[in-house]
Amino acid sequence: MAIFTGSGVAIVTPMKNDAEMSVNYDKLEEIIDWQIKEGTDCIVIAGTTGEGSTLTMEEHRDVIKAAVEFTNHRIPVVAGTGSNCTKTAIQLTKEAEESGADGALVVTPYYNKATQKGLVEHYTMIARETKLPIILYNVPGRTGVNIQPDTVAEIVKRNPNIVGIKDAVGNVAQTAAMMNRLDGKLDLYSGEDGLVVPLMSLGGIGVISVVADVAPKDMHDMCMAYLNGDVKKAKEMQLKMLPLVDALFSEVNPIPVKKAMNLMGLEVGPLRAPLFEMDAAKAVVLEKVMREYGILK
Repeated sequence: MAIFTGSGVAIVTPMKNDAEMSVNYDKLEEIIDWQIKEGTDCIVIAGTTGEGSTLTMEEHRDVIKAAVEFTNHRIPVVAGTGSNCTKTAIQLTKEAEESGADGALVVTPYYNKATQKGLVEHYTMIARETKLPIILYNVPGRTGVNIQPDTVAEIVKRNPNIVGIKDAVGNVAQTAAMMNRLDGKLDLYSGEDGLVVPLMSLGGIGVISVVADVAPKDMHDMCMAYLNGDVKKAKEMQLKMLPLVDALFSEVNPIPVKKAMNLMGLEVGPLRAPLFEMDAAKAVVLEKVMREYGILK
């Protein structure tokens, strides 16, 4: 059974405006409650959008534990536990399991540029150290590493607890080849907010989404429309969403989405260095797009 179906929000980590930019747990609880009320199907915590790479090991553990507690079994919680160090990824995954997470999202090791054989070994070593179901995360634009379809198939063949993939390759032909190679043995989640419906047409069952941080109901409704057979409605919602997607990725994620949430009054705070405040001109465009979409009045 899939960890979740529909819209998983790649949730931000709210920060306080103090010297340490410490995690704002009260605000995290508030936005998790809002997400669930709006129909979000899964909380994905401590990933790219959650600034997982600039959380300390202790913060990473505590943020996941808090998300599990705040969600309180209402919907699944998937924890980002990837690292460019296999040993660290194992530790983070074990800690997520101990904290009660329902699954782990494990990005390819970045910077090291592992070989395809190395990727198989990396994921196998992690999978053998946990009982959690694991979602692979393939995002070569950020990591410099692309898991090829045959490699995905070998990873899945070796590891029965690797059950899904977040596909942010942006190459529908590669995704189609992968899904053909896997023959239904892996749950596909779009990692590109602009390609949710196209990837669902290849057998995808949902998305792990940045747009869901600001439009959770729409992202849930779009996924459900497609899954319930209303392809026309899903297509229309996807096309309407494209300007918002472009604006939310006009600078590196999560710079624009935190700006957008602050414009909405959600008060998720600043970004941790090396990420900084959004370019002023791009922020004006973002606000304009949000008004046109209907998020801001």
